Amino acid sequence: MVLPTDDSTQHAVSSTDILAAIKLLHDDHQRLTNMVESINGRVNMLAGIQQVSEAAVNKSPGDTITPNSVTSSAPEQKPDNPKSAFPIAETVQDTKESPILDLAPKRSTATSRIILTTYPGQAGIDPVIMNWGHKDPSQRGPVVVSRAHGTLRRRNAIGAHGGSYSIYNALAIAINDLKVDHKPDFTNTDPAANIGPFPQWSDPKKIVSMDPLGHLAPWLFSGMVNKEGLDIRPTIAITKAHMKLPELEQSVKSGRLAPDGKICLNQSGELAVTKFAVEPVWYLPGVAERFGIDEGSLRRALFENTGGSFPELITRGDIKLFLPPIGGLTVYCFGDPAKMSDPTVRLALRVHDECNGSDVFGSDICTCRPYLIFGVEEAVKEAQKGGSGVVIYFRKEGRALGEVTKYLVYNARASDYFKRTENIAGVKDMRFQALMPDILHWLGITKIDRMLSMSNMKHDAIVEQGIPIHERVPIPDEMIPEDSRVEIDAKIHAGYFTTGKVMTMDELSNVQGRPWEDIDVELIEDFDATTVTLTTDTERSTAERAVP
Repeated sequence: MVLPTDDSTQHAVSSTDILAAIKLLHDDHQRLTNMVESINGRVNMLAGIQQVSEAAVNKSPGDTITPNSVTSSAPEQKPDNPKSAFPIAETVQDTKESPILDLAPKRSTATSRIILTTYPGQAGIDPVIMNWGHKDPSQRGPVVVSRAHGTLRRRNAIGAHGGSYSIYNALAIAINDLKVDHKPDFTNTDPAANIGPFPQWSDPKKIVSMDPLGHLAPWLFSGMVNKEGLDIRPTIAITKAHMKLPELEQSVKSGRLAPDGKICLNQSGELAVTKFAVEPVWYLPGVAERFGIDEGSLRRALFENTGGSFPELITRGDIKLFLPPIGGLTVYCFGDPAKMSDPTVRLALRVHDECNGSDVFGSDICTCRPYLIFGVEEAVKEAQKGGSGVVIYFRKEGRALGEVTKYLVYNARASDYFKRTENIAGVKDMRFQALMPDILHWLGITKIDRMLSMSNMKHDAIVEQGIPIHERVPIPDEMIPEDSRVEIDAKIHAGYFTTGKVMTMDELSNVQGRPWEDIDVELIEDFDATTVTLTTDTERSTAERAVP
């Protein structure tokens, strides 16, 4: 017997099958996308290694570069002054009876003999070569800074990975959340975009505060990692992401920003961006030269004014690299990253120093977030027109003086803005923009068409490094919060670029931020009004009860 067909049941089954098939296709597509991204990362990494190798100097057609074979037997870089310009270091180096470094295996670091410092020529010390600025990676060598047991004797850098987060790394080891001998697995962490190499990478005077090969280090020197067990880590990471800022949605609604599906992705103002995270690596001779001081003075100041945290700054004059415990930077590139270095296309750039209160929490006491938003918006517009847009974010909170000092200064009038800073901190500004242009050199930037900044210090530092700036763009007046006039008017008076009026000292003395007294008065008035009302009601109630 043939049962009657239930059309609704067949329809339900059919819909279920279709949905299952769609989900399967979606999952397959996601897996394929992940595989493609992984392959792209691998291709970018291999392309970067090949390009760096091909750019090596004195490479004959028959030669083969083997970056993985870097050992201490290669030509050693001689210090600028073999005896060291630092008297203390010279005395230590001449000591005949240096303690022998005990490298015997230990069960626990907690019971190991504490090694306060090391010395050049000490038994067991064999640093990996470091010829800063050499085009050939096999001759330049990797940055090796770890004090792990297998790497300690081969270190050619002072400090620790992670910048300001290195202290948290130490804490994790102290509470046994992290093994001291942990070896990172960098599988599928390859750079998401290819960058360089550029001639600036091999100029020891152009880049002194970051490692040009930092994004390729684990792969470029994989032979040393695998064969010698050295701990070699990247100091630069490159990824792709989406960015979403509330103000940009308003920019789209108002027509200032137009979605194109590639850079500005949709009506909510979501952006596609390539991000570069960079940790600081200082080449001490170059840093000293950039600031016009001798290397010995720099080493001594770094040692003495960090509580003696890095004694090898004194005892190891042969080590020229220092990874300081400070914040790094992040590059946000809109559009094709390859266009950043293309001199035939226009580049819009903002260099922004961190301001947590404004950038993250929207404080209107300064112009930082409005200028950051303006910089992002203008960078996106430039990229949409076929050029390149770049925003570089430095971790230098409160002009590198910190938030406590910054908030104290904000309580002053505009006329005393920088004077009060100097009275409190002893200096007006500690951002020291002299090192800032290094990232521009690393990105291959040779000119800036539109500089989205009013800072005279940033402008001068960039121009002094041979990078011309064709146009300076101040923040529009309509984007300046009322309470931030204290900051911006003081900066303009002190030399910041503007196309508007520069106030006199008398005019500046009348500029104040939002007075807290106004809020207090309102609270007092509200309290008094409430008290009067309560008193009147009480009197009325008492009078009513008194009526027989």
